[in-house]
Amino acid sequence: MQKTSTKTLYDYWNSIRGSRSAPDRKDIDPTRIREALANTFILELDESEKFSFRLAGSHLCTSYCRELKGRSFSALWHERDHDAMETLMRAVTEDHAVALVTFQGTTALHTKVSFETILMPLRHNGSTHTRLLGAMTALDEPYWLGVQPIMEQRITGLRLIWPDDVALEDSVRDVASHVAHSSGFGGAVAPAAMPAIVYGRTARRYAHLAVIDGGRQ
Repeated sequence: MQKTSTKTLYDYWNSIRGSRSAPDRKDIDPTRIREALANTFILELDESEKFSFRLAGSHLCTSYCRELKGRSFSALWHERDHDAMETLMRAVTEDHAVALVTFQGTTALHTKVSFETILMPLRHNGSTHTRLLGAMTALDEPYWLGVQPIMEQRITGLRLIWPDDVALEDSVRDVASHVAHSSGFGGAVAPAAMPAIVYGRTARRYAHLAVIDGGRQ
């Protein structure tokens, strides 16, 4: 986790969940995450069975030069990454993993900026399938950010974390393979994983995606 807002939100989420796989929505106290609040969002499952923004912080809305509340989260991503993001969100809602994603945002003028996003399960009415807690933060903030809206974004790396250190290597492998296929690098045979170093950590690279297996931070 490269950004303070990402780590702040993750640490808070991890502390309030206790022995549960995810905290309840009502457990969240915004005053406890002031440092991350402007980059924090909550997603909800809408009538079309897709996730949309229920809440979105001010810095996040500024990056897109528009209010995000009520807008589709899936629609932000390049169409080749739609299935990949759906796979990651199922890993979060169904397997109670934490997804750490890096992506490159591109404007209409073809300027680019990299972001870090975290997605964590959140209980609502006893279910972890209808809410997600997350943060999205630019790794660098170019002068034009907030003036030129992000129009398209592509996944550049991902990491799945099981906070309770459950050994789920097969699940990591399955998700990585599915993500690589969904992003247009599929075929009859799963893509081979190439060793790589990402942000100082050992990783496996599938085409343009890097997968870093993680446990407790």
